[in-house]
Amino acid sequence: MAAVFTLAPAVVLSLALGAQTQKAAAPYPQMAPIDQYLMADRDAEIAFAKTTAPKAISDNAEVMTLERQGYVTAVQGTNGFVCMVERSWTAGIEDPDFWNAKLRAPICFNPPGARSYLPITLARTRLVLAGKSKAQMFDAIAAALDKKELPALEAGAMCYMMSKEGYLGDQFGHWHPHLMFFVPLADSKMWGAGLAGSPILAAPDAEDRMTVFLIPVGKWSDGTADHDGY
Repeated sequence: MAAVFTLAPAVVLSLALGAQTQKAAAPYPQMAPIDQYLMADRDAEIAFAKTTAPKAISDNAEVMTLERQGYVTAVQGTNGFVCMVERSWTAGIEDPDFWNAKLRAPICFNPPGARSYLPITLARTRLVLAGKSKAQMFDAIAAALDKKELPALEAGAMCYMMSKEGYLGDQFGHWHPHLMFFVPLADSKMWGAGLAGSPILAAPDAEDRMTVFLIPVGKWSDGTADHDGY
């Protein structure tokens, strides 16, 4: 996803800063065996997913884990938030990490994000785990959006990505704790994104028909400071 560590969203991802990555020969030209994307310990994946948001949110959130046919609900939530660990295919179509089996991106969607962005992630996942190629997956998502089989973005859709344990791709590694906001395709200048001194990054996500605004924050979800800063 352009300008986003996806995933996911793109947000998912990839899911980050793909728009600032120069094109190069893809280090992961095809999907790895499915087992490489799965986590053997379900409880470990649940705990990992919950590291992405403050405990006041994640302790009461639904948690989804990845199985061979897609994501399933492992923990029922009570606050409308949904936490999960995104894999590499939440990235943009040109992202070199698209099939990187090492990528693990904990993410927690707020209720509008869970209702209107998360379905895209779940649909992508079902398609790639069913053996669809990258091109087939993106074509299917485009068709589903055209037919309104996937929901339109809701106002206020956003997510937390504040886990110090995530691995967001070979170029960015753990990167920084941040929040992402999802809006229909928009002029990033309206947010002051990318301007000198602005803390906001942005890029259009053409495949999912949205703009993602990314805002680094100063602390990880456990309250410790991001000493590297941004």
